Amino acid sequence: MSIASIRKDYQMKSLTESGVARDPFVQFSQWWDDALKAEIDEVNAMTLSTVKPNGKPAARIVLLKGFDPAGFVFYTNYTSDKGVELDQYPFAALVFFWKELERQVRIEGSCHRVSGEESDAYFLSRPLGSRLGAWSSPQSKVIESREVLDKQAEEIENRFHLCDVPRPPFWGGFRVVPATIEFWQGRSNRLHDRIRFTRHESDWKIERIAP
Repeated sequence: MSIASIRKDYQMKSLTESGVARDPFVQFSQWWDDALKAEIDEVNAMTLSTVKPNGKPAARIVLLKGFDPAGFVFYTNYTSDKGVELDQYPFAALVFFWKELERQVRIEGSCHRVSGEESDAYFLSRPLGSRLGAWSSPQSKVIESREVLDKQAEEIENRFHLCDVPRPPFWGGFRVVPATIEFWQGRSNRLHDRIRFTRHESDWKIERIAP
């Protein structure tokens, strides 16, 4: 089978201006609940796009760890590539793709660090191994071999043996504050439904855009 011949015709649902909630966070919550009920694997996986210091884009998959009307939160090493990029140019784009529901959500907006208290609370909820791993990995830095990482992990485990593992000062959360949120519902013949919310002062403008 050639790559060009791979295609899928979307026919599950539709999306109309009258059918969406007036608030995009309410609409996202409804779609999030649908995704949970569909038992989608890694339902909170999302593409995060940032801008490098040279102006080129960078993208990777991260995990959503919270959302509310203030924005969408994920956690990382602040000295990683994405952490440095977001501190230097605090804007980001997120994409969720829930293929089982033939849906995408695209989010664009400003991005800033969450409070230390919020990062502490989430960090302490993580499994012990993940907390130790946050200390062990110099994320995005070049290392000579896997052995370097294993040795560092062993040293960190010995350091915190039988002790509480606090949040590293170089690790914490970012919150993406949306300026736009687009809901995409796959439709037949590539005539997909796309409804975009654009923040306008304290309200949201709702528009249909062509697929």
